[in-house]
Amino acid sequence: MRIGLYPGTFDPVTLGHLDIIRRACSLVDKLVIGVAINRDKGPLFSLEERVAMIEAECTALSEQTGCEIIAHPFENLLIHCAKDVGASLIIRGLRAVADFEYEYQMVGMNRQLDDSVETVFLMAEAQHQAIASKLVKEIARLDGDVSKFVSPAVKAALENRLKK
Repeated sequence: MRIGLYPGTFDPVTLGHLDIIRRACSLVDKLVIGVAINRDKGPLFSLEERVAMIEAECTALSEQTGCEIIAHPFENLLIHCAKDVGASLIIRGLRAVADFEYEYQMVGMNRQLDDSVETVFLMAEAQHQAIASKLVKEIARLDGDVSKFVSPAVKAALENRLKK
């Protein structure tokens, strides 16, 4: 069984993330969505909320693709998380050249830590290249329409959270 790991904070999960997840499913039998516990980023949604959003958003994708998709919180090194879940492949989404520079460094470091785990980059589809969770949150905070960037359920979660 080929297991892939797609890590991120997913705060919140966007249509760009879902596009990468859908396409990653064609590469693996099981896709683990590694939900990073990154206290430094100060997420809008709790870890439990982010995991629940991913699970809800990925149920239909799993059925459509035949790929098992699970959400897995992690706080350790990415390469250790990959080993913990049995992944031989790390999947990373790229939106722009700036993403590549950072990701290139990460691949080099991860290969030094464990060269048995490969990293695959998937370019975001053109309509999703500008989507970033940080920007989606900012648009939502300023009462903008985020429906082009997130699912209706995630849009509702953003609206509810920002009303509080």
